[in-house]
Amino acid sequence: MMKIDIAERKIMIDKMKLKAKDTFLLIVDVQERLARVMERREQVEGSINVLIKLANLMDMPIVLTQQYTKGLGPTVEALADNLKGTESVEKIDFSCCQEDNFIKAINAAGRKNVILTGMESHICVLQTAVDLLEMGYNVHVPWDAVCSRVDGNRDRALGFMEKAGAIITSSEAAAFQILGKAGTPEFKEISAMLR
Repeated sequence: MMKIDIAERKIMIDKMKLKAKDTFLLIVDVQERLARVMERREQVEGSINVLIKLANLMDMPIVLTQQYTKGLGPTVEALADNLKGTESVEKIDFSCCQEDNFIKAINAAGRKNVILTGMESHICVLQTAVDLLEMGYNVHVPWDAVCSRVDGNRDRALGFMEKAGAIITSSEAAAFQILGKAGTPEFKEISAMLR
């Protein structure tokens, strides 16, 4: 049996905690031409919209990326309507972290935890997660807010990210961690979206 000392356990537990004051939402490449071919498009868009609403209610920064917008189109309308005023970071590299404007955006957010969502799980989301982990971020990936054209690719990517140190969660679990308690107006609004 492997022994973990108290200090290591505390570090592990701290990485798993989400609080609004130290978390930002990252939405990677949920664009029209990509979304059209995704098996779980509606589920992913719905889950991300819950997290967008949560971020707006709890004053959490949102960072949005678009991969080669000229070819893949803009962010899908179902999300764009709820992202008014959020500028997207244009990129051509698969990992968001290879784009200087992305690094500026996450530095400006000034948070150590990221809720990572988007498309495709096994390409841009995976490469971004690994780079963010290497940079020292705590990366939380809601399984229901990421997708690939084929579920098998998403599932393998989630396993890879978890082995690299990401926390695999759900949009509902992440939302309730951020909310922290019931009975608030924010709780009522988010829990109504999850029914």
